[in-house]
Amino acid sequence: MTRPRRLLTIGHSYVVGLNRRLPHELARAGAGKWEVTAVAPEFMHGDLRPISLEAFPNEANRLVSVRAYLTRRPHVMAYGRSLRRLFAEPWDLIHCWEEPYIVAGGQIARWAGRRRLVYYTFQNISKRYWPPFNWIEQSSLARSAGWLAAGHTVEAALADRCGYAAKPHRVIPLGVDVDAFRPDPTAGAQIRRSRGWTEPGAPVIGYLGRFIAAKGLPMLMAALDSIRTPWRALFVGGGPMEAELRLWAGRFADGRVQLVTGVPHDAVPQYLNAMDALVAPSQTTPKWKEQLGRMLIEAMACGVAVIGSDSGEIPHVIGTSGLVVAEADPAAWTRAIGDLSESPVRRAQLAAAGLDRARTEFAWPVIARKHLEFFDELT
Repeated sequence: MTRPRRLLTIGHSYVVGLNRRLPHELARAGAGKWEVTAVAPEFMHGDLRPISLEAFPNEANRLVSVRAYLTRRPHVMAYGRSLRRLFAEPWDLIHCWEEPYIVAGGQIARWAGRRRLVYYTFQNISKRYWPPFNWIEQSSLARSAGWLAAGHTVEAALADRCGYAAKPHRVIPLGVDVDAFRPDPTAGAQIRRSRGWTEPGAPVIGYLGRFIAAKGLPMLMAALDSIRTPWRALFVGGGPMEAELRLWAGRFADGRVQLVTGVPHDAVPQYLNAMDALVAPSQTTPKWKEQLGRMLIEAMACGVAVIGSDSGEIPHVIGTSGLVVAEADPAAWTRAIGDLSESPVRRAQLAAAGLDRARTEFAWPVIARKHLEFFDELT
């Protein structure tokens, strides 16, 4: 009998329990063919909050926790000796959910030796890195067997780049846990009541993510200011613009604007269910454009209508299951949000289309099978 192949998958994002749905589904889909071990940091300084390693119920994969250092600075984040010792075990393939140009990605390439190594990358702008990061990138790719692009804009940016062009690759987006992120009107109603909102009331326009200008918050605030249709707004996240958002929210004495910070990932679904539409007005900058728009996938899985800008990967994520608006057109944003606020029928249509798309294109079991198909080709 042929022994199962051994897969080691490493990522700092695995510190969040729900993010380990990928190795969990890899283990389930690969049962009898692949044995899956996931490596996660014991602690990370996340974008919105500090995170200690979270549990994931009934995890099908083996989980190993390791030390990670300098986690506030992703480019120089490094793993400790506990991860290096793990490389003494026999592995058939190593899946690295760290960028190939950062210190952690370079560490893993060195420790992988001659074993097959696959990187998962989100870089949808082909950038020129300064030493030593350019050296790390080229060394990492030279040792790799292939790479996975988190989106079509990543593939477009990297497919012809030196070091990437000669390697096999696939486009496989992030997934969503459709068991955790699902329509739940009762949970949504509870959140609305907790914010002091009575029902029936105006449609709730939602935002989920970092409170930074690149995510389009100035555009969203300006659009809401211009809408004549009654509305309420729920901002969930955190970041440097929190004070500005609270100052703006304070202009509305009726409490129609609510900000919620410090929400753990496993509590996000109930807040999404409190929204009638989720808006992702991301704005392209010289150094960044939207790499995925995970909040869109999660909202669609909760049966929430979505509106997104045309920055980066967002149009590929939404497809025809939501509204895509030119990122730098304030009048278009006002019309799109206003029109959707006025039409419960249209919101229901988009919600149904998005829910179907989330379940058929982005559910973690679907994403896991695509990973294993690529790994099978390499081994």
